[in-house]
Amino acid sequence: MKWTTLFATAAVLASMSVSSHAAKLAAWQQQIIDFVDEKAGEHEKIAQEIGSLAELGYIEHKSSALLQEHLEHEGFKIEAEVAGIPTAFVASYGSTGPVIGIIAEFDALPGLSQAATPTKLSIDGQVAGHACGHHLLGTGAAEAAVAIKRWLVASGTKATVRVYGSPAEEGGGGKVYLTRAGLFDDVDAVMNWHPGDLNGAAAISSIANYSGKFRFRGVSAHAAAAPERGRSALDGVEAMNHMVNMMREHVPQESRIHYVITAGGLAPNVVPDFAEVYYYSRHPDPKVVASIWRRIEAAAKGAALGTGTTVEAEILNAVYPLLPNNSLATTTHRNLSLVGGVSYTEAETTFAQELSNSFGKRNKALASANQVQDLMLDTGYVMPGSTDVGDVSWVAPTTMISTATWVPGTPAHSWQAVAAGAMSIGLKGMHVASKTMALTAVELIKKPVLLAQAKAELERRQGEGFQYQSLIGDRLPPLDYRK
Repeated sequence: MKWTTLFATAAVLASMSVSSHAAKLAAWQQQIIDFVDEKAGEHEKIAQEIGSLAELGYIEHKSSALLQEHLEHEGFKIEAEVAGIPTAFVASYGSTGPVIGIIAEFDALPGLSQAATPTKLSIDGQVAGHACGHHLLGTGAAEAAVAIKRWLVASGTKATVRVYGSPAEEGGGGKVYLTRAGLFDDVDAVMNWHPGDLNGAAAISSIANYSGKFRFRGVSAHAAAAPERGRSALDGVEAMNHMVNMMREHVPQESRIHYVITAGGLAPNVVPDFAEVYYYSRHPDPKVVASIWRRIEAAAKGAALGTGTTVEAEILNAVYPLLPNNSLATTTHRNLSLVGGVSYTEAETTFAQELSNSFGKRNKALASANQVQDLMLDTGYVMPGSTDVGDVSWVAPTTMISTATWVPGTPAHSWQAVAAGAMSIGLKGMHVASKTMALTAVELIKKPVLLAQAKAELERRQGEGFQYQSLIGDRLPPLDYRK
C-alpha cells in the first residue's frame, strides 16, 4: 500500500497546516505523550533492528518474534501463529470494555537494499529493504499499544487493546486471512497508519486487487539443432502478455493491470520448459476486478493453446477497497493536529536537502514535514493503490493516517524511502504516528459516543444485509510467495 500517494495525488487536500500542540493538552493527553517519550529509545532500537533484518512477506520470523517478545514483556498476552500463518500474532491487554485494534506490519520489499545515506548505497549481503517503512509501522503500532496499556493501568479504565501482527502486506494479503478468521469481528475501532512524506488523516477509498501467478510448462529442446521438438513456455508467457496488453483498451479506465516475468528460462540456446508471470489487476469495484481477472485467465488459456504449452493459474491475493469512515478520521485528525509534524535538526535538514536533490522537479518544501495537512473526508476520491487493510475496514471501523517518516517528495518503494526510514527522520515520524494513535484510542475509550458513531457509519456504508466474505475463498495463505 502506497500511503504517500494518498496525500501526493489528492487535489482536494489544501496546503494549509496545523502547528504542533495548537491547543493546550489535557492532563490525560500529556500523560499519553509522556508515556510514548519515556520508551522512545527502546522502540527506536526495535525499529532499527527490524529495519536491518529486512525480512520478506511470510518469512518475517525474527521481526515478528522481536515484536511479540517486546509486547509480552510489556504485559500483553500473545497468541502466536494465528490464521494459519507462522509470523502472524495477536497481542492483547485487557479483557473487558471497548476493544481497540492496532495494525502492525513488518515485511520488507525485495531488491531495495539501502544504507541510511542521502546517496544511493546498497548494503553488502542485504537483498531487501524497508522501502515502505513497515519496520516503523509495526514498531509504531507496538509503541502506541504500550502507551495505551500504561494509561489503562494508571487510570483504572476497563478496555482492551490488541496489536495485530500482520505479515506480508506487500502482495501476500496477510490481513485478508486474519479478517477471514474472524479476528476483527469484536473490535470497536482499528488504528492504522503508514509511513509517508506528509502528515495527514483521511477517510478515502482504494482500489480492489486480484493478484496471482501463471505457470506455463512446455518441452525443452536444443534451440538451434532441434527447435521443432521444443514448445517454449516463455512463448506462452509472452503470448499471454501480448493479449492482456491489447485488452487494456477494452477495460474501464479506472482499471490497472501490471505484471513481471518471474521465470523465463536459463539459457537462450535451450527452449525453456517452464516460465512464470506474476499479475496484478485492480479496480475500485471488486466485482469489476473479478471480471477482469477472468479475462486475464482466459488469455492465459488461449496463450497455452496457441503455443502448445500448458498453464496453471494460482490466485495469491485478493483484497477489498478501503471503506472510509468520516467519524474516525475526524477524531484522528484532531489528535494528529495536537501532536504536530516532524521538526528537523540542522543535521537532518542537511541530509534531507541532499536526498531531495535526487527527486528532480518533484521536490516538495522540506517544511511540509512539520505540517499537518487538512482533514480529508470522503468525497468519492479513490486512492490509486490497494491494501489488505481494505478487508479489515469492512468488518470494523478503521482509521488511517500517514506521517512524515520520509523526506517530503519521496516516492514509496524507493531507495530514498529506505534511507530516510533508517535514520532519525523516520524514527521521528514513527513517534508522531504512535502518539496520534494512542491519543485517538484513549479518546474513543473515554467517549463511547464516538465509537457508536463510527460503528453506525460502518453499518450504513456496508449496506443492508452485508456479510463479509473473503475474495480469495478458502485457499490457504500463500506462505511461499516470496521464496
